[in-house]
Amino acid sequence: MVKIFEGSWAVVLGGSSGLGLAAIQKLARHGMNICVVHRNTRVELPAIQAAFEAVRQEGVELISFNVDVLNAAQRDEVLQALQTAIGTGKVRCLLHSIARGNLKEIPQLQREDIDITLQYMATSLYDWAAALLKSGLFAADARIIAFTSDGSYKAIPNYAAVSAAKAALEAIVRSLALEMAPYGIRANCIRAGVTDTAALRRIPGSDTLLEYSKERNPFGRTTTPEDVANVVYLLCCDEAAWINGTIIPVDGGTHLQ
Repeated sequence: MVKIFEGSWAVVLGGSSGLGLAAIQKLARHGMNICVVHRNTRVELPAIQAAFEAVRQEGVELISFNVDVLNAAQRDEVLQALQTAIGTGKVRCLLHSIARGNLKEIPQLQREDIDITLQYMATSLYDWAAALLKSGLFAADARIIAFTSDGSYKAIPNYAAVSAAKAALEAIVRSLALEMAPYGIRANCIRAGVTDTAALRRIPGSDTLLEYSKERNPFGRTTTPEDVANVVYLLCCDEAAWINGTIIPVDGGTHLQ
């Protein structure tokens, strides 16, 4: 396999499972080194570290940090460690794959629940993008990619806080696409179809969502993490340099009906 990203780095926020981990695996197979920031319990860590070690077997570097992405001091520590690790290298991709949101129904949902969901699933992207830009770590042709969902524009039961966060995330990406273009940075959202991940399983009625999505899909199946990872890879390629500020549906056509 051609290592087209050899020497470059990806910073992945929330890459210990699901879409983020699949993207890490795909990028690593094509030579991209990985800096992954995640938040998991001690019980979860052995399996996660095993997955990360498998990525290293692709011949790339992978450094991981089990920290809170909202903690500014910890963010600074990660970026300092990243600077040491990459030397003269640069960050080709910043991928936002954080799925930490509140799924309470209304009226049990509190304003604080919405606030924390917005911070993790939306504004954290801005904080890290701005910090990477200020640190000079972005490559001259870098890509910012964020995962959004249908909830950004439609109402889904128990999804109000996440819906607000996804709508905010898309707005932030549009602004990054506009205002970071002079620095050579492209920013886009991937709107993934319903995918069977741990994050989806936390949504009440997830089995129904999966079946409904399968019925609507022209190919008769749901989206996989690998489907989404493939588009992350495509957006990082040189040939995708003129894609900026858009939302790309990756659902096999489920959105058509």
